[in-house]
Amino acid sequence: MRTTRALAASAAAVAVLGLAAPTAAAWNDPTSVTAQPSVIARGGQLVITVKGEACTVQNSTVSSSAFPTTRLRSMGGDTSTATVTVSSNASPGAQSVTTNCEGRQKTFNNVFTVLGGVRGGIGGSSTSGATPADIAIGGGLVAVALIGGGVFWMRRRSENKI
Repeated sequence: MRTTRALAASAAAVAVLGLAAPTAAAWNDPTSVTAQPSVIARGGQLVITVKGEACTVQNSTVSSSAFPTTRLRSMGGDTSTATVTVSSNASPGAQSVTTNCEGRQKTFNNVFTVLGGVRGGIGGSSTSGATPADIAIGGGLVAVALIGGGVFWMRRRSENKI
């Protein structure tokens, strides 16, 4: 009978520990990552905020394809922050952020958005210049304006003689 009780107690202890272990591991993982501002141009600065007790330790970092790996600073409680600069060659669109806390990585998608650049100096529309069709249309409009102006001037001139 003693072995039966010992086995039952051991099985109960293993079951309790087995159920508690995944819960404890999930509790330590970061639960959310936010960025302020959430929409930014290339070269701008972001403040990344990570919620999760595991990320308050000294060697926790955040990284993204839009900025280099940066160390997190604990803000007390379960919050950590990092100030990052978006690289000038970051691809436009929604960006993911990866946390590395206590040796475990977790990726959060669509944390912030990088705006695309504007093609300055060329009107933002094209880079190939005028096509032959554009030149023909422009030339036709100039010719119509010259002919119309000449006809108007000739009619006004003949009215003065009467």
